[in-house]
Amino acid sequence: MAQNSGDSSLCANNCGFYGNSSTNNLCSKCYKEFLKKQSKELGDNISSSPNKLGDKNEENYKQKMEEQVVEEIGEVGDSSKKAEIRSANRCSLCKKRVGLTGFRCRCEQTFCSDHRYSDKHNCVFDYKGTAQDAIARANPVVKAEKIEKI
Repeated sequence: MAQNSGDSSLCANNCGFYGNSSTNNLCSKCYKEFLKKQSKELGDNISSSPNKLGDKNEENYKQKMEEQVVEEIGEVGDSSKKAEIRSANRCSLCKKRVGLTGFRCRCEQTFCSDHRYSDKHNCVFDYKGTAQDAIARANPVVKAEKIEKI
């Protein structure tokens, strides 16, 4: 690695490392310490001055935290409903263990290879209605505009 002769100056803190002109002739370690010291001094100055906006920000923060707590409580309630759903590693009809080879039906249940087809189990999924909706979305009604007779 070639170094520029203009940048090769020792650190201003005399720690023995080379400093850089972009970091006030400080090495990387001394520059980080310098930045930490500056940020602490600025932080002390800001916290010592009274600020009305800080009070509003605290109120907004408290409101957001309360909303998050309410949402988390709602999610916990939903998770108990999900726990009632049968586990996905057994067939919903014969209770045989399926593991990774289980088939998930459109009715959101898992079945073994014997019961995976909708005619082999009492599937409640509306295939006809779903197909009609898909066809209706894919083929919009084409209707010509009426022509005015002269």
